[in-house]
Parts: sequence; C-alpha cells; structure tokens
Amino acid sequence: MTAALPRQAAPPDEPRRPAENPRHKAKRRALTLLIIGLLIGVPAGYLVISANQSRNSGKDKEAKYAATGLTPVWPSKVQRRLYQVAPPHPADSVASYETNNWKTSRLYVQFRTNAAGLDAFLESMGARQEELKKGDVTIGARDQKVSGWHFTGTGPWWGLTHPQKNPAPTQDVVVNMSDPSSPMVYVVSRTVP
Repeated sequence: MTAALPRQAAPPDEPRRPAENPRHKAKRRALTLLIIGLLIGVPAGYLVISANQSRNSGKDKEAKYAATGLTPVWPSKVQRRLYQVAPPHPADSVASYETNNWKTSRLYVQFRTNAAGLDAFLESMGARQEELKKGDVTIGARDQKVSGWHFTGTGPWWGLTHPQKNPAPTQDVVVNMSDPSSPMVYVVSRTVP
C-alpha cells in the first residue's frame, strides 16, 4: 500500500491567481512564437547575407587575378603606394594591370589627364616634366607585349626612366603629347621583392 503524500498548502498571505483568460493565453503564445522566430530568423538571415557577400568577394578577386591584361580600374591604394604610381585628379581612361613573379613585380598603368595633372603625377614620383625626352620610348618590347601598348601611332612620344634603389620601384614613363592639353600617360613601375 502506498502512503498518500500530503499536499503543500498555499501560503495564507498570497492572493490566489486568477485563471488565465483565452485571449491573454493567445497573446502570450503569439509573443512566444515571435520571440522564437526572431531568435532563429535573425541569425539565419545574417548567415545568408554573409555567405552571399563572401561568395561575391571571391568572384571579384577571381576576376581581378584572372585578368591577363589591362582592365579599366584604378590601381588599389596599396598598389599605388607600393609602386609609387598615383594617377592624378582629374584622370580618365584609367586602366591597370599587375604581374608578380619570384624575381620582379610590375604594375602597368595608363591614364589621360591635363597638363597640370601630368606635372602633379611626375612630381609625386619625384620627377619633373623637363626630364621627359622627345622620341624616347622607355617602355621596352616585353612590357609593351604584356600591356598591349603600341607606341607607333600619332605622337610625339616623350619618355623618361625614374630609377631608384631597391626596394623602391623604378618607373618607365611614356607620354603621348599629340594633344598637349590632354596627354595620355603610360607607366610601368617595377620592383624587386
């Protein structure tokens, strides 16, 4: 035979809770479902957005590194600082391409600017416009082949080489002065890691 356990009586000073009405019960359940939905939905939504951004970033990088020639983009800030090539403002028709190997890294950049922009660009490299030599195409055949540049069209072509001690880059610059108010600038900056 089992003995019946005594029930604990409610404390005499606490009032009894009234029974929960159906409307209040429905509101409480709806609020509970909403909270559970948010606790699951917000992190899940964040994961989906994050995954899409990560995948898109990978595609952008893949396209950048799959490029096999000049692409119509400004060089990144890191590239501009490393290769000491900063296209001036204003500049248009900007395109760039970087190659790297164990021996030498190169950045190819082209842009069109105005006369003041050309001066500012050369000055940012540590050169002056007076150093440009008429008819001097300083960018070699190998670099012309890699970049797709041909310096045989309408000129005059002006060029200079700005050598620096390693690890600072050496820049070869060619400028098409067929329109002196809007020169087209071609630069190959190379550095030895």
